[in-house]
Amino acid sequence: MDISVIIPLLNESDSLSELHSSLKKVMTSNQFTYEVIFIDDGSTDDSWDVINRISKENQSTKGIRFLKNYGKSQSLHVGFLKAKGNVVFTMDADLQDDPEEIPALYKMITNENYDLVSGWKKKRFDSVLFKNIPSKIFNFAARLTSGIKLNDFNCGLKAFKAEVVKNIEVYGEMHRYIPVLAKNEGFNRIGQKIVKHSPRKYGKTKFGPSRFIHGFLDLITIWFISKFGKRPMHLFGRIGFLMLLIGFLFATYLGYDK
Repeated sequence: MDISVIIPLLNESDSLSELHSSLKKVMTSNQFTYEVIFIDDGSTDDSWDVINRISKENQSTKGIRFLKNYGKSQSLHVGFLKAKGNVVFTMDADLQDDPEEIPALYKMITNENYDLVSGWKKKRFDSVLFKNIPSKIFNFAARLTSGIKLNDFNCGLKAFKAEVVKNIEVYGEMHRYIPVLAKNEGFNRIGQKIVKHSPRKYGKTKFGPSRFIHGFLDLITIWFISKFGKRPMHLFGRIGFLMLLIGFLFATYLGYDK
């Protein structure tokens, strides 16, 4: 199979049929063998009903449903486990990512031998205050701490060699740091491509001002993964030794104090 497309979603029922039609058109016109895997992350609207209808109409489409909201990282983790394609794509379900970008990203993986290619939404249609500015700050910090020269780490549209997604574990909020996780596993050929970004057509963004609060934690996480990702005990070993020494001295003091 050429391509797997993993699409995590939460309450995106209005966009799913249109997204599926666009994906099917791209796959058919380029003669790709493919699968589309929708991951319903605890939606409370009609998303699951729409996914069921689509999957009955197109055997290349399937859905996985979480009964409660686990987050984007867990959705991607499950999708990566299920993916069968030689090239695995991730994209958002809100129609802001354009399926027409898929063939070019696919060629960068198969012809130019990249391990991972990230989209770069150079021209964005998002809130300047609550999304664009925090995103620029985060990307600057991520480049600085990880050494990976990407302009849009958090772009939902990415392409991977299958072996990349099979060798990384995405959990917590780690979907933001997938390029860093890949690099730490030895996948160093990481590229980017400017991609079209469209305004949200339906619903509301799940992205809020809490991004400012998370920004500092994002920076710490990126630094930790980059510096200690392959040898975390180099950090915890030092802390553990210090705590052991303090404990030993304290126990010795108590022994003499008796």
